[in-house]
Amino acid sequence: MRRLCPSSLLRFAVVLSTLPGCATVVTEPAAPIYSAETFFETTTVFGASFSHDESRVLMTSDASGVFNVYGQPVAGGPSTALTAAQDSRFAVSYFPQDDRFLFSADEGGNELNHLYVQAPDGQPRDLTPGEKVKAAFAGWRRDDEAFFVVTNERDPRYFDLYEYQAEGYGRQLVFENWVGWGIEGVSPDGRWVLLQEVVDNDESHLHLLDRRDPDAELRRITEGSASHSLLSFAPDSQRVYYQTDAHGEFDQAWAYDIGTGEHEAVIQADWDVQFLRFSRNGRYRASGINQDGTTALTILDLESGQPVSLESLPGGDFGAPTFSRGERWTALYLDEDTSPNNLFVLNLETGESRQLTRTLSPAIDAAALVDAEVIRYPSFDGLEIPAFLLRPHGASPEDPVPAVIWVHGGPGGQYRTGYRADIQHLVNHGYAVLAVNNRGSSGYGKTFYHADDRKHGEVDLQDCVWGKKYLEQLNWVDGSRVGIMGGSYGGYMVVAALAFEPEVFDVGIDIFGVTNWVRTLKSVPAWWEAGRRGLYGELGDPEKEEERLRRISPLFHASNIRKPLLVVQGANDPRVLQVESDEIVEAVRANGVPVEYIVFPDEGHGFRKKANRIEASEKYVQFLDRHLKGMTVPATE
Repeated sequence: MRRLCPSSLLRFAVVLSTLPGCATVVTEPAAPIYSAETFFETTTVFGASFSHDESRVLMTSDASGVFNVYGQPVAGGPSTALTAAQDSRFAVSYFPQDDRFLFSADEGGNELNHLYVQAPDGQPRDLTPGEKVKAAFAGWRRDDEAFFVVTNERDPRYFDLYEYQAEGYGRQLVFENWVGWGIEGVSPDGRWVLLQEVVDNDESHLHLLDRRDPDAELRRITEGSASHSLLSFAPDSQRVYYQTDAHGEFDQAWAYDIGTGEHEAVIQADWDVQFLRFSRNGRYRASGINQDGTTALTILDLESGQPVSLESLPGGDFGAPTFSRGERWTALYLDEDTSPNNLFVLNLETGESRQLTRTLSPAIDAAALVDAEVIRYPSFDGLEIPAFLLRPHGASPEDPVPAVIWVHGGPGGQYRTGYRADIQHLVNHGYAVLAVNNRGSSGYGKTFYHADDRKHGEVDLQDCVWGKKYLEQLNWVDGSRVGIMGGSYGGYMVVAALAFEPEVFDVGIDIFGVTNWVRTLKSVPAWWEAGRRGLYGELGDPEKEEERLRRISPLFHASNIRKPLLVVQGANDPRVLQVESDEIVEAVRANGVPVEYIVFPDEGHGFRKKANRIEASEKYVQFLDRHLKGMTVPATE
């Protein structure tokens, strides 16, 4: 055994220890070890709306421990809290002519969001009251005198469209949603309403409603067996820009001319077009391409035909930018594996940028964090599976580390570049993480996306099993100590892995995962009605395919589970009901298997309160330490 001397926790490339009584050793000391609380001292920020005078940006921040609305000066400096609630508040938009602002909020994560208005010195006013109402902002009219709101107050299944006056908040019904389709957006002049009809999970169509002609029929503007969704209206309201996979594997940006009915390709790439948006007067167009889980941003000056230089911005994953009304500024977020989401403003006239937030905890040495490596590995049938691999500092053939397969939510989600406090916490505590984009994930073409349709818990699960095989080939990973964890659909994959491949993984962490597909699909929230066909096309109709859904539901096969399980659940979750977790915990405990269970009474589908995220992240590491490292850590009841 080597004798090492005490040293600081700072990370150096080489340490020479020659203190009296110590042997001289050349080694690479471990990175500093941080608690979950330290990782979550990082602030989460998102959302951007410029004030009328372009001096501030409205954003959401959890700096207080709870998400609230803040005003961030464009010139830099500290932000100002505009709400101070104990339940989450989310920034929506400044008013275009004054300092009032809109925000949304639900109760305890139940997803019944209401839309509120607040004056700088006033109390919030609920614009969409009602016990079971869900509402959302749908944009400003170009003349700034009115804004649009969708609400399901008439029928929980369908969203109607209302126009609210900026002064007095009087409203009128614009569209009673008798067709039951999704409302995609309203043109800037307020004339055109775009609706999305979901036919199946691989086909959807766009329809235009003309408000000036109430007797006119809806105009369907897309054809063919393909998916279509709104990207943006043109600033002059004469064109619809939409996303479609009708012309190849990936989502492209196309334009429909409302006057002539002609379609035109706008952006075609070998990856999905994620977003396309314009500045108020149409001088600038921003677009994002999802390149292997990282967004590449282009801002095009349509007057000169030249792209705006982004050289003053650091590299990373770009969010969709927001333009100021005068077209001088754009606000955008940058996210990296080792640097959380930060808000920047870019001066479109000079090309100079300014970082407005610094969200990484000052207690964290950035060098202790880990960048993810994009890798690919073959699955059982030879299909290449994209994934992100995070390697802990100090992992080596001489000191191999345990590992975790991380499965994203969905179905149809994608693990992407970006800071994850919970994942960095795992890696910091000595766990390799392989974040798998199993077949069925978005971002890799429609064939890959649909490869798991009605095959869930089967082919996608095998992609995770073969992810473990990949890890076993890495000489710095201990292949005899590998767990699996994930949230929502990823949580389902965890329990499915333990039930259907009971000897593959050593432990599982299920974060609000589905365990009984029959019940879950029958109890989806009423407001999902517009997309129900797509959901059933992906997973199956519980009224017609109950036998298959029971076959892939872990709850009905829980007697197979023999490996330790941690389950974490929000009591107010409207998507994956708490009973899903209650029943799997009871069933697995009946097997005599170690099970730990945490229920947050004030959370829904995803944990918003920082204290709860900290507690959950600590429990993940403690559970893995106990069962993969054999450490003595108290269990959670």
